[in-house]
Amino acid sequence: MLPSIVIEKLPRLVRAIRLLPTMADADEAIGLADELSSITAMVAEKFTNDRTAEGIQRALMLTVGGMSLGLEHLVDDDSDETALDILIADGAEYVFQAGFRMIRELAALPEDSLVGEYDNDPVYAGRRLKELFVDICTADPGETWTGYDRYLGQVRQREGVQAIVNAAKWLRKNHYEGPVTDPDLNAEGVIALAVIFAVDGGTIVARAGQKDFERFVKSVRKNNPDYETGWAALLEKVPAPHREIIAERVASYREHCTVLQSIRTKAPMTQLLAEMENYAGSELDTEYP
Repeated sequence: MLPSIVIEKLPRLVRAIRLLPTMADADEAIGLADELSSITAMVAEKFTNDRTAEGIQRALMLTVGGMSLGLEHLVDDDSDETALDILIADGAEYVFQAGFRMIRELAALPEDSLVGEYDNDPVYAGRRLKELFVDICTADPGETWTGYDRYLGQVRQREGVQAIVNAAKWLRKNHYEGPVTDPDLNAEGVIALAVIFAVDGGTIVARAGQKDFERFVKSVRKNNPDYETGWAALLEKVPAPHREIIAERVASYREHCTVLQSIRTKAPMTQLLAEMENYAGSELDTEYP
């Protein structure tokens, strides 16, 4: 078996700096070195222990990664020459701020669909930002760096989560009994409630109690509604930005929802309630008032 070919892809900043002897004069090279030193000192002060050699080393790696992330975003092609042109023309601080802004915007996106009041806490937000910056932007100048690819992957994943959260928030706002204002949000649970309850007429239900669920089960068993008609009525009410998310859950529940499958059997209410909790989680209140 032939050995696999490993293609070295050093951080973009390192690749650009290697071109300094042929593409920049002495004054430009000295100016860039001064800027990078200042940025490294700032990173050491804010993100590492700047009193130790280890802290300075970590700051250097974070600077390399932060600068490389900014360059990957600012350069339209894979040209290291263009990257160096940007460094010299716009300055290292401009590039670093571009990279750090990308991390800050990423940190503002939800990591999962469980949203709590603590997510808006400034202390928690600051810790989350620092952890993300360290995770993505730690780059050894002499080794292959995959931070930009991981950044893009996290953007895609978190934007998908944001779409789920936004759909759930819309459902809560349009709950049939009035808006649900609880700061804690189980977005998947809200969507599950809405999709399951919608089979009985398409009413938007974003929060339910045990009595509500029992009435729903009895109504479905008595009236035997057409599930597809209820889902169509729900989707008709949902605005375009959220319709795809709801439609995906409808398609999934059409085939695999144990609650909807069991309602039309003689399954006891306790079993149905337990199954519903698996879908709705904390959005289903199982305590009687």
